Amino acid sequence: MALKIADHWFERKTIDDAITLLWEPYVDPLIRCNIWHVRGRDFDLMIDTGLGIASLAEAAQDLLEKPVKAVATHTHYDHVGGHHEFQECIVHKLEEASLRNEDKSNFAGLTKDTIDPYVAEKIEASGYKLKDVLVTAIPKKGFNLEDYELKGVQNKITTVEAGDVIDLGDRQFEILHLPGHSPGSIGLWEAKSGTLFSGDAIYDGPLIETLPGADLDQYIATLRTLMDIPATVVHAGHDPSFGRDTLQQIARKYLTMWV
Repeated sequence: MALKIADHWFERKTIDDAITLLWEPYVDPLIRCNIWHVRGRDFDLMIDTGLGIASLAEAAQDLLEKPVKAVATHTHYDHVGGHHEFQECIVHKLEEASLRNEDKSNFAGLTKDTIDPYVAEKIEASGYKLKDVLVTAIPKKGFNLEDYELKGVQNKITTVEAGDVIDLGDRQFEILHLPGHSPGSIGLWEAKSGTLFSGDAIYDGPLIETLPGADLDQYIATLRTLMDIPATVVHAGHDPSFGRDTLQQIARKYLTMWV
């Protein structure tokens, strides 16, 4: 199937004076993650970086006036493809090796037949239809979908765990360990504003608890934790942002299904 060449790979939306959402419009929603740029006084954060098909650093160059640290809410390939472009990355200590892609264990693919059949089966069992081709365009002439692979991070990595704080100078985010979807899934919680960046621990779509590294018991505990967080807004790893009522509705739905 011939795919068109995109004239640009990323789109963006300004959320407020400090937060910008970027995304890859030609990527299937299943692996189209939300990329969050958060402006700080001393440095900025890039929370997740997409697939790495095209350069995020180039596309967001006008936003990157300060030093930037790229946070991995977890290391599934749709969230960390562009991390290698940034000089410093932040990840939970349980997923540092995965961010480096040292053992090439990260499942990754832009077509159904390049994704491990076991992983494909688990994705579809969670309520998604896995399309034969997961993009509707390519970033440049000659780009081969079958050649896509995740590029591991070689630059500085700072590991975090629950209770650590990322201090941007004018705002502080507490690290929440939210395992279940993956061992080292994290959220970034700013109590002052009621803002939670939740990664794939919770979003307004079918949650996936069956991928390699997932743990249902841990996911149940994570959802119970999230139920108690007084979030005003949740900026998730996929799909639109939402408030506390929706957060609790989603958590209750899956707790009812899984417990």
